Amino acid sequence: MFLTAEEVADLTGYTKPGAQIKWLQAEKYGFAIDGYGKPKVLRQVVIGRLGGIQSKKGPELRLA
Repeated sequence: MFLTAEEVADLTGYTKPGAQIKWLQAEKYGFAIDGYGKPKVLRQVVIGRLGGIQSKKGPELRLA
């Protein structure tokens, strides 16, 4: 659902939450700030912005 803290650092190039938030705002990524002051970024938003297709992780129903 959300990127991990490590993935947010990889995306932004910053490890400090304040710098990550500034980068996300400058690049116009939607995010929320959690109770610890860290940005929470939806994985789907990043995949959509980068033009990728998210693989399905769950089982699929097949009708035979």
